[in-house]
Amino acid sequence: MIRVLKYLPKYVIGITIFPFVIVRDRTMVLNKILINHERIHLRQQLELLIIFFYILYVCEFLIRLLVYRKWNYAYRMISFEKEAYANEKDLNYLKSRSYWSFINFY
Repeated sequence: MIRVLKYLPKYVIGITIFPFVIVRDRTMVLNKILINHERIHLRQQLELLIIFFYILYVCEFLIRLLVYRKWNYAYRMISFEKEAYANEKDLNYLKSRSYWSFINFY
C-alpha cells in the first residue's frame, strides 16, 4: 500500500514501514524504480519477520557510521540498501530473487 506524506524530511523521497510504502509527493507513486526499491525492502522485512529487519538495519547503520563517519555513505553501505539499489532498475527482480538475498551484500 502506497501512501503520500508530504511532511517527510527533504532528504527522504520514500521509505518503507511495513506494510506501507510512504512517498513525499504523488509524482513519486509513478516512479517505478523507486517503488521497486521500496518493494525490495518490503520483501526483506517479511523475511526477517519485520522487527528483526529494523533491529539489523539500525545496528548495521550504526556500525557503518562508526567505521565510515559519513551519514550518507554509512546508509548506502547497509546490506539491505545495497541489495535494493543494485536491483531497483530490474522490475522483475522480485520474481527471481532468492530468499535472504541481502546476505550476499554484506
